Amino acid sequence: QVQLIESGGRLVQAGDSLRLSCLASDLAFNSYRMGWFRQAPGKDREQVVSIIWSDGTTYYADSVKGRFTISRDSAKNTFYLQMNSLKPEDTAVYYCTTASGSSFPGFWGQGTQVTVSS
Repeated sequence: QVQLIESGGRLVQAGDSLRLSCLASDLAFNSYRMGWFRQAPGKDREQVVSIIWSDGTTYYADSVKGRFTISRDSAKNTFYLQMNSLKPEDTAVYYCTTASGSSFPGFWGQGTQVTVSS
């Protein structure tokens, strides 16, 4: 069974840092590819960052380059999204996702709300 459970979202001020976590079941954690998406009110869901673990190929949206970093802790089956220098436009529900077979995104978590006040 695939499970992805996000946590860490909360209200912060502009300029603050925040780390989101995504606890994954073994099947999800061992996926070849993982990423974080976000969806702001009234907008489409957008890809923030994704990574192919085998070769480290990473994609970052232009809007977060230099501020956000993806990582994982194998001992905890957990993925992270470190977000620095947060801006009000980063306000959104953040979702972690892994591939389903060769399809990405495939499996989704339930999301965690990040709100950045100005």
